[in-house]
Amino acid sequence: MPPASSSSASTSAQTLRGLVERVVYHTEETGYCILKVLPTGEREAVSLIGKAPRVVAGEQFEAVGQWESTRDYGQQFKAESLKLTRPDSEVGIERYLGSGLIEGIGPAYAKRMLAKFGKRIFDVIENESVKLEDVEGIGRKRRLEIRESWLKQKSLHNIMLFLHQHGISSSRALRIYKTYGDEALSVLSSNPYRLAQDIQGVGFKTADDIACQLGLAANAPERLRAGLLHVLEQGAENGHTCMPEALTIQKAMDLLGCVQPLLHTEVEALILAGQMLRLTLEAQLMLCLPHLQAAEQSIAKALSCLVSQPPVYPPVDMVKALVAASQATGKKLALSQEDAVRAALENRCLIITGGPGVGKTTILCTILSILRDQGVKVTLAAPTGRAAKRLNESTGVEARTLHRLLEYQGTGQWGRHRGRPLTGDLFVLDECSMIDTPLMAQFLSALPAEAHLLLVGDADQLPSVGPGMVLHDLILSGRIPCVPLREIFRQAATSQIITSAHEINRGQVPSLKPQREGDFFFIEAGSPEEISRTLVDLVQRRLPARYGFDPVRDIQVLTPMNRQLLGTHTLNQQLQSALNPPNELKYEIERFGVNFRVGDKVIQTHNNYDKDVFNGDIGHIVSLESEPLKICVRFESDRLVDYEPGELDELRLAYAMTIHKSQGSEFSCVVIPVSTQHYVLLERSLIYTAITRARKLVVLVGDPRALTLAVSRQESRKRWTGLRHIMA
Repeated sequence: MPPASSSSASTSAQTLRGLVERVVYHTEETGYCILKVLPTGEREAVSLIGKAPRVVAGEQFEAVGQWESTRDYGQQFKAESLKLTRPDSEVGIERYLGSGLIEGIGPAYAKRMLAKFGKRIFDVIENESVKLEDVEGIGRKRRLEIRESWLKQKSLHNIMLFLHQHGISSSRALRIYKTYGDEALSVLSSNPYRLAQDIQGVGFKTADDIACQLGLAANAPERLRAGLLHVLEQGAENGHTCMPEALTIQKAMDLLGCVQPLLHTEVEALILAGQMLRLTLEAQLMLCLPHLQAAEQSIAKALSCLVSQPPVYPPVDMVKALVAASQATGKKLALSQEDAVRAALENRCLIITGGPGVGKTTILCTILSILRDQGVKVTLAAPTGRAAKRLNESTGVEARTLHRLLEYQGTGQWGRHRGRPLTGDLFVLDECSMIDTPLMAQFLSALPAEAHLLLVGDADQLPSVGPGMVLHDLILSGRIPCVPLREIFRQAATSQIITSAHEINRGQVPSLKPQREGDFFFIEAGSPEEISRTLVDLVQRRLPARYGFDPVRDIQVLTPMNRQLLGTHTLNQQLQSALNPPNELKYEIERFGVNFRVGDKVIQTHNNYDKDVFNGDIGHIVSLESEPLKICVRFESDRLVDYEPGELDELRLAYAMTIHKSQGSEFSCVVIPVSTQHYVLLERSLIYTAITRARKLVVLVGDPRALTLAVSRQESRKRWTGLRHIMA
């Protein structure tokens, strides 16, 4: 330890050893910790900063690093490496056992156990636990609880140390332990690439780094096969259900740094093992993952069967039915809309597609009114919670998410399937452009034999986040009866949002000339920094002052990507600072790289059926409690949901969100940065989707050249899929 008079950090690495007195702070995600430690031979505790997968008061430590002097905290030791081991002193053992790490042992029992067995206590717990019953207050039940907890913690500790040494965070280590249990180290040693297949959040690169450190050869068959599968899995993440064989091999060569003949050999081995399939589409050899090929074939078979059958609705007098429906809904249909209603009643399966303002909702309400009067049991569903809520509001009929309708049970398990089908006569799926291939296959497998199906959506929106472009492929196949709606009706035609969206969809740049009472504006800003400043000022000050919008509840920033200056991460930090800044009286918590405060706007990023919240649900933090630590979020419909610290990876700030995340949602006002910084993602469907999320006002901020570029490109339509060819 440096002398008290030392005022600067040591310039060379030093080694510090001693005892951990107290854990001041520790985060599982990064392992970052602040400890109070007692160096060997010293009487006063000092601060130590480092990283450890897990740390317990009483442990012995060995740290290599440097002393540094800080204005706020004085001298502290900053460890470049930190090794923690089980204590061997009686003081350390007592503190370690009494820390709460081992279930059934508190400070009082720790003192008694140490008095009875001394430093042998660890060996007694592990190998002679029956002797613990000689300690006052410990009976058989508590003794078994102590031993079970000890063995679990020992196994977990070994696994976490191993993974931490290989660059894996503690939170992922816990997931690995929960997946494999005591077999974790065995699995990692035999085939570390299983991590990428079995554990969400652990990718090929992490598994490959571990394999490399374990000494696996660069051209080992396990590595080459894992790399090839990873390329196809990445393709699926980018929307493809299959990929050209030549491209797959080239990408694998780039990833693995190996020669082509070796990969050809492993492709054949994977095909032989049933882990990969080869097919021919338009005279091109393609490779695909078996579950995606099976899903496309399942969709094609189910829909081909459906369209081959006539409808079995009760007889309807269309003239009288349309009059009655008009009176019930308060809306008179145009001739094109009446034709769409007739088509829905004359076909077992029908697609209705079109952009905003073309009357999809009016047609749907009319169909539902007619059929419900005939006693037809109707079921409505949409891909997301917000889309289902909008469908319910627009039709007055209960609508559910597809996952809830199909009774999703997590980990790929569904309550509704071919063996236990749904019940109902007509099933209406809205926002079908968002439905990916596996989800559509699952839904169709659960459709009852006598069902009718109505698919509604805008085929020009962004395709699904998951693999495939189901709605687009079904329309192009020509096998499913389809009503394309193109006429913009009078009321919608007065909105610049709607007319601009249709112009963009036709490949035309809309007029950017400002109109005093308009609902569509473009504000020029040059650099990303200027765009960001303008955007924050609009949300914080100008739009609320001009239109009376609540900056948090009414205004939504939509951006193409998560990274860079105009991505969600940076914009959320800036908007949070502007709209919900920290202060001394406002408690906050940092988890997974995000500071959460009361009043923050947040979005759920995963489906959580236990909490009844779903990917894309937006809420606001209403309370932060410290004892015990938890966050309470109020979602729409005033539902209150509690989150413990370890669950906060499911939440992200939502002042800004990606355009993909906004699908199926509507907001009063949408603000969109448009910059050449987003070059890779700029394309027509992206801008079209963002604009059509707004009910009252759209403001684009940025470079007109970037908008022109986006309107001219249709990159999202370039997906390799097999459904259209199978349907043909």
